[in-house]
Amino acid sequence: MGKFALMAACFGLFAVSAVAGESVIIGVMGPVTGPWASEGEDMVNVVNIMAKEINAAGGINGRTIQIEVGDDAGDPRTAALAAQRLISSEVIAVVGTYGSSICEAAQGIYDDEGVLQIATGSTSIRLSEQGYPLFFRTCPRDDEQGIVMAGKVADMGHKRIAILHDNTSYAKGLADESRGNFEKLGLDIVFFDAVTPGDRDFTTTLVKMRTAEPDIVVFTAYYPEAAMILRQKKDMRWDIPMIGGDATNNSVLVEIAGVEAANGYYFISPPGPMDLTGPAAVKLLDEYRARHNAVPSSVWAMMAGDAFGVIVEALKHIEGEPTSESIAGYLHNELENYPGFTGTISFNEKGDRIGDVYRLYQVNDKGEFVLVQ
Repeated sequence: MGKFALMAACFGLFAVSAVAGESVIIGVMGPVTGPWASEGEDMVNVVNIMAKEINAAGGINGRTIQIEVGDDAGDPRTAALAAQRLISSEVIAVVGTYGSSICEAAQGIYDDEGVLQIATGSTSIRLSEQGYPLFFRTCPRDDEQGIVMAGKVADMGHKRIAILHDNTSYAKGLADESRGNFEKLGLDIVFFDAVTPGDRDFTTTLVKMRTAEPDIVVFTAYYPEAAMILRQKKDMRWDIPMIGGDATNNSVLVEIAGVEAANGYYFISPPGPMDLTGPAAVKLLDEYRARHNAVPSSVWAMMAGDAFGVIVEALKHIEGEPTSESIAGYLHNELENYPGFTGTISFNEKGDRIGDVYRLYQVNDKGEFVLVQ
């Protein structure tokens, strides 16, 4: 039995036990298969651990939690189908998803059906500018990340900047935000271009970029492509610093690139799992390690745990039959400084998380992600 099939079978057994009494159905939408599968698997694993603990303690106000998984495969068309399937399962709320363009393909579907959604890794600015009253996210936005990115690069002393994105909602948005902030700081953008998601050979782009003579490469897309660029940059013997956004915060980057090529790579991100020191995070990570002999490969699974956590917190305070609208009302009007795994959580009127969570990391010569600032 394959890894996903085995996981799905386990979820099926869990769901049967959960519906023994009256249950609340919560969806988890993520890329359980496809190029970002490690992110989706970790998201589902974290929520499953939390839901099982809640059910073992008697549920919430007499109701157990039933988890339904929607695999969007990191693809917009698949995301739309996954959203429709979750709606058909009568979910009251959905945790996820990871990629911004994937989230964008589904958020209108959820809104049309009146289903609350809390995105976990979708940082594109426009997602919360659509005016959807049932949309929230536990991750920050790209405009905040762009400010931090520009500031960190300027602090390093670099003045000639090459920016590379992949035209997805997240990557292009972060590239544009970063460019604007670099220009405000008086830095020169000497190269600005896009790669194609899923490509494996970036040699032509790297050669073209090299002729622009940048001081640093700013990569705003995802970890699989970042890893290949790091490897091919090393093969070219081009020893130039490279920094990425939070979508490169995944330990699989080192597995693909190799430790030597990844050594010295910077990225901006919320704190990684091993840097979350709050009691709730430590307890969850201990349980995760005991079950899976590992920790989540990035922080986005912990953001999924925070999304599930605030839904549960709302359910605890809602009298009568809970609805997406009543959960949203609690999150907008009553939730304040919820103690999440990734820090305290509150939401503004657009459903965006309030507060600064970005930090600077660097990969060391052992392939470890080290918190710099």
